[in-house]
Amino acid sequence: MLGFLKKSTERLPLFLYNTLSKTKEEFKTISGKKVKMYTCGPTVYDYAHIGNLRAYVFADTLRRTLEYAGLSVKQVINITDVGHLAQDSDDGEDKMTNALKREGKELTIPNMKLLGESYTSLFIEDLKALNVEMPFVFPRATAHIHEQIAFISSLFQKGYAYKTSDGIYFDTAKFPSYGALGVSDGGQALPSLGQARIVANPEKHDQRDFALWKFDSSLGFEAPWGKGFPGWHIECTAMATKYLGKSFDIHTGGVDHIAIHHNNEIAQAEAVSGKRFVNYWMHGEFITIEGKRIGKSEGNAIRLYQLRERNVSPTAYRYLLLTAHYRSLLNFTWEAVLGAQTALQRAQRMFADFPAGGHIATLYRTKFGTAINDDLNIPIAIAVMWELLKDDSVTPADKRATILDFDRVFGLGFGTGSLSESSKVSVTALSDVPTEVASLVKEREEARGSKDWARADALRLSIEEQGFTVEDAPEGPIVHKTSEGFKG
Repeated sequence: MLGFLKKSTERLPLFLYNTLSKTKEEFKTISGKKVKMYTCGPTVYDYAHIGNLRAYVFADTLRRTLEYAGLSVKQVINITDVGHLAQDSDDGEDKMTNALKREGKELTIPNMKLLGESYTSLFIEDLKALNVEMPFVFPRATAHIHEQIAFISSLFQKGYAYKTSDGIYFDTAKFPSYGALGVSDGGQALPSLGQARIVANPEKHDQRDFALWKFDSSLGFEAPWGKGFPGWHIECTAMATKYLGKSFDIHTGGVDHIAIHHNNEIAQAEAVSGKRFVNYWMHGEFITIEGKRIGKSEGNAIRLYQLRERNVSPTAYRYLLLTAHYRSLLNFTWEAVLGAQTALQRAQRMFADFPAGGHIATLYRTKFGTAINDDLNIPIAIAVMWELLKDDSVTPADKRATILDFDRVFGLGFGTGSLSESSKVSVTALSDVPTEVASLVKEREEARGSKDWARADALRLSIEEQGFTVEDAPEGPIVHKTSEGFKG
């Protein structure tokens, strides 16, 4: 029984929704207190947009919850820098090839790798800005061609692969349990989804069959059956089994991976090993932007740097994501993310007034644990945090200790000594602020010194009404000028 620690001898069970069983299941590890977890990473042909990034905040929250329960997590996030065709069912051009053409680069494998590395670096920067913990490894598909060829060879040997004029395909008819995850996409049954992405290929034994390798005589990698590229699906299976083994605990991704990509991963892996590939399959929902699905045709693929350009902190976006359950559709609006930023800044400023030296409030820790262990119900956990902040029966020091404990899961940067980066519009020396504001700051310092927390909080609100915020740092108060007072 694993989950939030209630007492030294008692743990609440952790329940997670498993797409494979379509139910919440109590989480049990394969090996003691160790968890092996694979997260489908990006195809690095462009910037990740904020919808893509939701998948990694979800996976990070899951990982943090497992670590909060005292488990050690080995996480792998792959990087697809070759082989992801424009359509998931093996049709169209390779996305990396298209990106090279878009950027006017010569079509060579070295250029493909360089392009991939440039966008990989930007992707990792985005993860760090969102306080996402780094995985054990970011394996690149181009660095694991040998492993993919070996995996395809094993499928040939076991009778699951066959050759056509354009590539090597997996024979789904020989894998009776193919499609175990179903064809759910975005929480709704879409029986036509798998078919819609498949263009009839007369050489396929079954139109559900998918490419393990696509031939390309001009650009590609040498293989026993001909020069070309690995299929997108074989990349994940080969890299996951290399770093995590033939069977592991958790595989995460977006709901768009269920119908094709993850069903194909299961088929490949289990055809070779004869073992259950993954125990828990978990999928995060999409976000929409102003009610529309994200897409280039809509012109709404917002990047994280574009939030910064509007003075929205990446941490504020993380907070917004945490206010919706990972299996719920989230509609992004600028009003919503600005509201999330205001709320987070308010919580951070309240936290900054709390002294150290307290103890975790048992009642609130139990409420928090109950929420996160119910399939990562982070919105309820956020509500518990606000209930705590407003509870006058809990000492300020105990509030601080408890918020720091919660933030092991939230990842919102409490206790880092700074407000969200977007709130730092202007850092102003105390001598440069209006006399009235400077007096309020000094009075507040005196109140804090005498541990009159109620007065300190009231003075902070008065300062904000004047269009300034004050941050408590070890070297003394830091005053920030804002264009308008915060409204909490």
